[in-house]
Amino acid sequence: MIRIAAVGDVHLDEDMRGQYRAQLGNLSDDADVLLLAGDLTKHGTVAEGRVVAEEFRDLGVPVVAVLGNHDYQSDAQDKMAELMRAEGISVLEGDGVTVDCPGGRLGIAGTKGFGGGFAGKCATEFGEPELKDFVRHGREIAERFGEALHGLDSDTKVGLMHYSPVKETLVGEPPEIFMLLGSYLLAEALDDAGASLGVHGHAHAGVECGLTPGGVRVRNVALPVLRRTYGLYHLDTAADSSAA
Repeated sequence: MIRIAAVGDVHLDEDMRGQYRAQLGNLSDDADVLLLAGDLTKHGTVAEGRVVAEEFRDLGVPVVAVLGNHDYQSDAQDKMAELMRAEGISVLEGDGVTVDCPGGRLGIAGTKGFGGGFAGKCATEFGEPELKDFVRHGREIAERFGEALHGLDSDTKVGLMHYSPVKETLVGEPPEIFMLLGSYLLAEALDDAGASLGVHGHAHAGVECGLTPGGVRVRNVALPVLRRTYGLYHLDTAADSSAA
């Protein structure tokens, strides 16, 4: 069994330095790895990125992260990722990493993801150049995510995203903005690669549990949804099952 802790949308700033870390004292007793599902800062500044790096370094387990839309707000996402990597945190975007856990080798592919919507109610690459650019960006991100999932050499695979791959975990958000909260293309990537679990954030008013059309468990780990320091998910590498 592999034990995964995951959380997103912690939205740290300089005034919160040390506060979240104080809640992580038992992490290494609970989990083999910590996944961070984006929106780690409020406004994506370098100073906030430094707080994130300090909060999540040296926790006794590997930490793997993706960035979210808030982390891009100040155009400092590359510097933020650099600060985090300097503290031993893996930051993914269209690539993957394999972690050796007591229960087996865990492969994690990560992407911020993007919007676009869900089957039957999604945008298409038609019309104005701006709309086509929006849809194309989401498609290209999902394609790289799928390639990263397929490239993992591991006992089980997990997809780490900020945007949602399914609309079920968005329930509670206004349906009018679902197109801005996720894309079915991310779910297709999870299904096609045979992932065991997908985790995301972004939807503060959503719900925790969902399922892709192919049966992959999806968990919305946005902190306002979890209302706990992190969610815990167990993957049985033999039975390929997960439970909260």
